[in-house]
Amino acid sequence: MSGAETDTILLERDGAIATVVLNRPDKLNALTRRMWIRLGEAFAELDRDDALRCIVIRGAGTRAFAPGNDIAEFAAERSSVEQARAYGEDMRRAIEAIGGCRHPVVAQIHGICVGGGLEIAGLADLRICGESSRFGAPINKLGLVMAYAEIGALIALAGEPTAMELLLEGRILDAREACAKGLVTRVVADDQVEAEARAAAQRIAEGAPLVARWHKKFARRLRDGRPLTAAEYDEGFACFGTEDFQIGVRAFLAKQRPEFTGR
Repeated sequence: MSGAETDTILLERDGAIATVVLNRPDKLNALTRRMWIRLGEAFAELDRDDALRCIVIRGAGTRAFAPGNDIAEFAAERSSVEQARAYGEDMRRAIEAIGGCRHPVVAQIHGICVGGGLEIAGLADLRICGESSRFGAPINKLGLVMAYAEIGALIALAGEPTAMELLLEGRILDAREACAKGLVTRVVADDQVEAEARAAAQRIAEGAPLVARWHKKFARRLRDGRPLTAAEYDEGFACFGTEDFQIGVRAFLAKQRPEFTGR
């Protein structure tokens, strides 16, 4: 992804770890419709990459992850029901691409993480923020509704009581309260956010990638109230037929670090 049309979403690669950057630092990484579209495309592309083991998503700079959608764009892109429906479809596709990505995702959260920013970060498997980070969804002050795809992700993350508290009160939470309510996985000093997120991504990348993907798949499936099928139960034992299982056992017995192949 390159060029003027895509430079507000950057895609970087360092070995088995990819980084997706929300890149509008002059606007605190406020999200535009085009950014939502490119974000969905980026995660669809990354999902297809078998060599990938972890994705880090972050905002450019250290002032904000993202404060939500750019309200200055609303007059042109979101000023009627018809426009809002089209805009919402782009958001839904991006949310589904991030939430459905088979690779582990780590959100590296600096500063403000509000509205659409919280929705994106909340789709990550791990969310690491700084002590000064702030979280919320004060869209009631704009007369806006959080649509089904968005609110569903928030409820899956923190539960209905916390989701309703955020939406009904429009209150902004500090990092410690956000962590206590399940919105954040880990809070570190502001100047340690990047290092901790990278360390978490590296630990994930050093693990067996097939196992990580299975764990994500199983966790998502268990949100569904339908009974598991016999085939689904059986998939829980498929790891014993992988090369990575043999590598892991040999390395453990030899007290060595395993070098997994993803097979």
